[in-house]
Amino acid sequence: MRDEQILDLYFARDEQAIAVCEWQFGAACKRLSMSILHSEPDAEECVNDTWLRAWNAIPPKRPTPLRAFLLRITRNLSINRLRYNRGECRDQNLTVAFDELEDCIPMPEEHSPALAEMLSEFLRTLSEQERLLFMGRYFHALPVEELARRMGLRANTASVKLRRIREALRAFLTERGYRV
Repeated sequence: MRDEQILDLYFARDEQAIAVCEWQFGAACKRLSMSILHSEPDAEECVNDTWLRAWNAIPPKRPTPLRAFLLRITRNLSINRLRYNRGECRDQNLTVAFDELEDCIPMPEEHSPALAEMLSEFLRTLSEQERLLFMGRYFHALPVEELARRMGLRANTASVKLRRIREALRAFLTERGYRV
C-alpha cells in the first residue's frame, strides 16, 4: 500500500492504518530499535509505542515519506528508553557516534528546523555510498565495523570516509552561516 493510501486510513481514523504500518514498516523499525537498545522486549515496546505516536500525530500531520517519519519516532523512543534504562547514560556506541558529530552540529535535542533543513540539503549533495555511511553511523547508530562489513568496505576505509564526510558537513554548515 502506498503512503498516501495509508495516510488516508489515518485521516479516516481507520485502525487498519496501524496494521498496515506494522506489516510494511515494522521490520525496519524493529531493526533500528534493536541497533540502539540491544534488547528484544524493549525494542518491541518502542515499536508498539511508535504506532501509538503515529496514531496521535496523524492527523493533523501528513508526513512524507511515512517510513522516515515512523523511523524517526522509533529512534527517538529507543533513545529515550536507553536513557531510562541506563539512568540517563547513553549506550557507548551511540555516545561515540554523537561525539564524532559534536564538532559539526549540536546534540539532537538542540536541533532547529533550519538546521534540519541544512542537514537534509547536505545529505542530498553526498553520493549514495556516503549517504548510506552517514545515515548508518549517525542515524542508525551502527558500529563502524558492522557498517563497513555491510557496505563491503574495510573498517579503516569506512572511518576515513566518515571523517571526510564530517569535515565536509562542517564546511557546508559554516558556508551557510551556521556557527559550529
